[in-house]
Amino acid sequence: MSKPNICILGAGFAALTAVRELRKRSADVRITLIAPRPEFIYLPSLIWIPTGLRKGDDLRVALEPFFSRHAVDYVRASVTGVSDGGRRVHTDSGEYRNDALLIASGGRFIKKLPGIEHAITLCEGIPAAERIRERILAMDRGRIALGFGGNPNEPSAMRGGPMFELLFGLERWLRRQKRRDRIELTFFNAAAEPGRRLGEGAVKSLLAEMGRRRIDTHLGHKPLRFSESGVDTDAGHIEADLILFMPGLTGPAWLGDSELPASPGGFVKADEHCSVEACERVFVAGDAGSYPGPDWLPKQAHMADLQARAAAQNLLATLAGQAPRATPKPELICIVDSYDAGMLVYRSPRRSFMLPSSRVLHWSKRYFESHYLKAIR
Repeated sequence: MSKPNICILGAGFAALTAVRELRKRSADVRITLIAPRPEFIYLPSLIWIPTGLRKGDDLRVALEPFFSRHAVDYVRASVTGVSDGGRRVHTDSGEYRNDALLIASGGRFIKKLPGIEHAITLCEGIPAAERIRERILAMDRGRIALGFGGNPNEPSAMRGGPMFELLFGLERWLRRQKRRDRIELTFFNAAAEPGRRLGEGAVKSLLAEMGRRRIDTHLGHKPLRFSESGVDTDAGHIEADLILFMPGLTGPAWLGDSELPASPGGFVKADEHCSVEACERVFVAGDAGSYPGPDWLPKQAHMADLQARAAAQNLLATLAGQAPRATPKPELICIVDSYDAGMLVYRSPRRSFMLPSSRVLHWSKRYFESHYLKAIR
């Protein structure tokens, strides 16, 4: 009898965690991983490239050794669709069948605002982070406008944390360079209290920190368009020489042409076990999915890892004819870094708390990065 073939889409946090979890629990399955490139990018540390604390190669890991260690068959391709109830994956290099499917291909940014080409999106990857650094190094004076957006059909599908970190990190770095008096910073957001998913106490602390650092704010006003001269909102114009903007998230581009159920925000719709609704042996983990849970459920690497572990366990259970039982714990853990210090924010269904900014937390974030990358390398 041939080994069951598990197909994983993606090569990010959720995908690699799923590989490790599957191999930890079973050597008797075949794993096929489909992704455009055999590399992993440690996205949380992109915030440090503009300020020079990291270079691109520090965060880029070639995955061939990882695939070899975990006996993964890698397919270099981009997914174009899924059919036959998830058993058939269509790509730009052919068609691949499977006995079980785990979707971990991540989300994508909603780039619909007019003039979005005038803004740089940090989390698009290393080239974007390097562009930000080049632009700021070339600035003698002026204004940088920073903000983030959401998905109107799925409000939790946003990534605001990195923008707070980029904002505070740049402010601290510019002061160290003695350029802060010549370069102004403005933070803008459609919400009057941005970052509410972090908790009410964290929002108040972040806004107070902006005030203490003399960061201008333009809050509660919807961005309408970007241009070479700045940001237009429904309350006026923010003049800016550089716009750094994180759009809201939606699901994979191929989802609309597949047979899989989609959420209102365009994500793969899953239940509490990360199982895709109305599909047999199809699971999703990470930013590609929409999950039941609290409205603050984060789109972050830590949550993707928790979902991937549960999805891998449930996938193996279904292959063995058992019902899925594992559920990922809803949990938000974030160190909001500011170049040389950090503030810890924690939230779960039972409790939430924050620890004030300290150098220890900054170094804890750096240590975790090193520990995580070592396990993959």
